[in-house]
Amino acid sequence: QMQLTESGGGLVQPGGSLRLSCAASGHTLTNYAMGWFRQAPGREREFVAGISWSQTRTVEADSVRGRFTISRDNVKHTVDLQMDNLKSEDTAVYYCAATDWGWGTRAPKVGSQYRYWGQGTQVTVSS
Repeated sequence: QMQLTESGGGLVQPGGSLRLSCAASGHTLTNYAMGWFRQAPGREREFVAGISWSQTRTVEADSVRGRFTISRDNVKHTVDLQMDNLKSEDTAVYYCAATDWGWGTRAPKVGSQYRYWGQGTQVTVSS
């Protein structure tokens, strides 16, 4: 059973930056693609960014492309989300997720295709 633990959330002003980290334990990340999702109050969960097991494929939502960057360290079993130029509409609980769909060759944008989820970390963008 894989456990995912997110960290790095907090309060930041518009235009600022945060770096979220997700640490995996209890299971190897071999052949697992990783994704970040978020859910704002009153809204459905949405895909933010994903990365394949081999790190050769990354994908971002249109709303964050050019501002957010996903990366992973397969030795440390971590996945990071660097968030720059944050906007108020980025306020949400951010979740890390892992999937072995397609042998981890790419990260799907559909949450139901992910097997493991973290508990989430709150990101608030406000002045």
